[in-house]
Amino acid sequence: MLETLRTDVLVVGGGTGGTAAALQAARRGVQTILVSEGAWLGGMLTSAGVSAPDGNELRAFQTGIWGAFLRALRQRQPGGLNHAWVSFFTYDPRVGAQIFADWVQALPNLHWIQGDRPRAVIGDRDRLRGVEFERVRVEAKVVIDGTELGDLLALADVPHRWGWEPQEQWQEPSAPTSAQLESDDRYQRYPVQSPTWVVVMKDYGQSAPLIPAPRSYNPNLFAGAWQTPDNLAFLDYGRLPSDRFMINWPGPGNDYGEGLQRLIQGDRAHQEWMQEAIAHSQAFAHHIQAHYGDRYGLAMDQFPNQAIGGDAFALQPYYRESRRVIGSTTVTELDLLPQPQGQVAKLPCNAAGQVSAIAIGNYANDHHYPNWDFKLQPKSMRWGGRWTGTAFSLPYDCLLPAQTEGLLVCEKNIAVSHIANGATRLQPVVLGLGQAAGMAAALAVEQNCDPRSLSVRDLQEALLTDPDAPQAIVPLYDTPPEHPDWLARQRHYLDQPESYPATGEHGGVPAQPLISAEAKTLTGQFEQLGEQNYQLHDGTNTWQLVTLDAAIDQHFKALSDRTLLSVAGLLNPAGHWLIAEALHA
Repeated sequence: MLETLRTDVLVVGGGTGGTAAALQAARRGVQTILVSEGAWLGGMLTSAGVSAPDGNELRAFQTGIWGAFLRALRQRQPGGLNHAWVSFFTYDPRVGAQIFADWVQALPNLHWIQGDRPRAVIGDRDRLRGVEFERVRVEAKVVIDGTELGDLLALADVPHRWGWEPQEQWQEPSAPTSAQLESDDRYQRYPVQSPTWVVVMKDYGQSAPLIPAPRSYNPNLFAGAWQTPDNLAFLDYGRLPSDRFMINWPGPGNDYGEGLQRLIQGDRAHQEWMQEAIAHSQAFAHHIQAHYGDRYGLAMDQFPNQAIGGDAFALQPYYRESRRVIGSTTVTELDLLPQPQGQVAKLPCNAAGQVSAIAIGNYANDHHYPNWDFKLQPKSMRWGGRWTGTAFSLPYDCLLPAQTEGLLVCEKNIAVSHIANGATRLQPVVLGLGQAAGMAAALAVEQNCDPRSLSVRDLQEALLTDPDAPQAIVPLYDTPPEHPDWLARQRHYLDQPESYPATGEHGGVPAQPLISAEAKTLTGQFEQLGEQNYQLHDGTNTWQLVTLDAAIDQHFKALSDRTLLSVAGLLNPAGHWLIAEALHA
């Protein structure tokens, strides 16, 4: 007979959202149990090897547990975070996993159970009361599904979606029509976005051990994966510290989208898919080594060894999509697109007209399918000298099943359309969703109510005033968390959503820039190549000028071409950019 444990909040899954949910619930003071299948916490950010996060990169959006994670990385990661050109933040996954483990172990009311999987639910689709795992049974007042593929939705028979929705359902401009869904077999072949099994390679500086080609190796699968013979132009996109490279390459790279229906057809089919996916990544690594030379090999000490994955291969696949719960509200593409001539989406409101926002994101809508460049409605803009995504907020209702009590979701299993998932699936967004779910669960325990009955305004206030990691829920480009009016401005737009500007900028005096300890100062000629496109010529090199800070962005816009300029900031040789943190003309 299984041992029975009882707790206030049970979080199933130690991924990005589940880890954040467990941390937030326990920090609020309720008894929390976190059950993870693997030995590392953090999911996409660590176990899946995607240690180059996308989205929420602007200073104003570095809030909550996401902002705290970045600060911890800056303190612990030797050499800083400025290595690659795919992200402003790249780090050794081992450092990220240790941060999450340390945070969890510092909370005496958070019990972490490693290496166990859910097998059945206690209760039914109307009311969840706990979960049976392979080794233990846990009863809880509130259960949070933080699994990578929405496992509890299937176990409890909670209504959910998998696959595409026709344009007629929600009038999403990028969605296919019903006729297209029937006539084009790609929509059936790729019901969800392709996962990737990340592999980490290393520059040995000399001959590295040869990477064997799996029996499935076909070099034609990788034709055109890179457009330049220069190895660094390709490998530097995911450069990590210590001459390592995260290989997470779309198109004819190591995305693996074959037979995706197997992900939800039981353990045997899922294991079969995983074996194929990891072999595909090994084939791509072999292809890279064959093309660029044997100085580039597998970083065999990157991950713990395990039965599938480990060593140079991530501990789990990077899943971009999941079963998606059917909620009382579904986030669609229309909820994420910016207002006309604006930079932000409208704030989500519930049936009572109250702002229901609980987390923010700003990533462009990005979908991955093998050999298919699927076109989506643009939601990008140039800001701070570079491309970034327009901002949006996500509503509390997307964490709640339409009918089931006692259950919250907090991963890619939220109530979201297939199309909108391309912008809501990113690591910082999911951390924010997890933090909101954990706070909601803790408040429901405190108030002895179901999460569905919780006041969203109470939840928002708790998130905004959390003593450890206050989380923004209204996107304001010019109001970072250090701004003295940050809390007042967040509350203002929650109470008066009609005054929320389409620019996403409150106006007035911006916050003072923050200058990193490792910042360098360069002096040279400022050149404006076009709107939001700047360079600095320092006499020796030409650097692309970018910033994550609204005050610097305003300075860039006001500068005259050919101005002599001193810039303090962070150099990135991979992207050949200078992240400006202070200017003096």
